[in-house]
Parts: sequence; C-alpha cells; structure tokens
Amino acid sequence: MGAGGISIWQLLIILVIVLLLFGTKRLKGIGSDLGNAIKGFRSAMSESEKAEEEAEAKRVEQTAEKRVADGEPAKREPAKPTDKSA
Repeated sequence: MGAGGISIWQLLIILVIVLLLFGTKRLKGIGSDLGNAIKGFRSAMSESEKAEEEAEAKRVEQTAEKRVADGEPAKREPAKPTDKSA
C-alpha cells in the first residue's frame, strides 16, 4: 500500500494516462517552467535577505555615527548568531 491507500500499480496507471493525455513534450515544458519558477522564487528570497542585512548594517552604522556626533561613546550590541542552515 502506498500513500493514502493507493497502490504502486494505481500510481503507474495514473502516470500512463497523464503521459497519454499531455504527451512528453508538454510535460517536459511544464517541468522546466516549474523549475524556473522555483529558481526565481529562491533568488527573490535571497535578494530580500541581502536587502534586510544591508538595511540592518546601515541602521547600526547610523546609530553609531549619531552617538559619536552627540559625544556619547558608541555602545556595541552583542553579536547575534545567524542560522544559515536552511
């Protein structure tokens, strides 16, 4: 038994029907379009994270400059660990 009570033979029959209905060229096109969409989404997420990091660095720099301009000694915030495992 497979997922949800569907056996491997039923999945194979569904696959054959899908191949007959859409053909391999169309399925290949759909697969490449889906892959490009995922790739675009990942690059957009990466750009968003970079923009957030740059904004945070700029904010910290401006805060330090303001404190120095006010004559107040610059205080350093403790470093925050970053989790890049995802």
